[in-house]
Amino acid sequence: MPEHPLSEKPLPEQGPPPFRRVLVKLSGEALAAPDGYWLHPPTLAALADDIVRAVGEGFQIALVVGGGNVIRGARVSAAGWIDRATGDSLGMMATVMNSLALETALNAAGVTARTMSAVSMPTICETYARQPALHHLDKGQVVVLAGGTGNPYFTTDTAAVLRAAELKCDAVLKATQVDGVYSADPKTNPDAVRYDRLSHDEAIARDLKVMDTAAFALARDGGLPLIVGSVHAPSSVTAILTGRAPSTLVAP
Repeated sequence: MPEHPLSEKPLPEQGPPPFRRVLVKLSGEALAAPDGYWLHPPTLAALADDIVRAVGEGFQIALVVGGGNVIRGARVSAAGWIDRATGDSLGMMATVMNSLALETALNAAGVTARTMSAVSMPTICETYARQPALHHLDKGQVVVLAGGTGNPYFTTDTAAVLRAAELKCDAVLKATQVDGVYSADPKTNPDAVRYDRLSHDEAIARDLKVMDTAAFALARDGGLPLIVGSVHAPSSVTAILTGRAPSTLVAP
């Protein structure tokens, strides 16, 4: 499946979106440079412009970004030279690095952003707490939530759903490598079918890998809709949230 570069293009008019407060989950790899360097400034700038546009259209945005462009705790622990809890701690620190980079890009693009970490780093950023985070969102600021859940053995997908539930978000948008949830990997299987809508139970029963089972189950138990779309689409976040780009809705 071809990928489209991030770019700014006019979007057609459409009716009001069904969601207002949304947590956007990004992979760390979405920030990486084509040559493999962990950060790509043009991509950061394009993502920031997209988030600013979404805020301008009336959305309240929280962000969770992974750390896979820096290190994957589960992978290094599987290699046998480090234990899983320590590997996951390294991954949590990687998410703080990515979050600070996103915060900087967002502030430069014209929206106030605050990084809040579940792993306390008071000399670097705010420590995550629910009430201050809600206050920032109510003021129209973008909250970048770092450090995962603050505990090992939990993915940033699970952290995203947890924070969305805590912060009374209307939905979680997972901006990923493909434009929705497929029956198989569309990059390797040309017969893969994209779903327009699924229930949480269907996603779990079919073992669809776009999010881990714990994240799906937590979203199901909280009645929280999940939207899955491509981070590579032009103005991806705004386009997906307003229904102007293809996506899959996972909802009760």
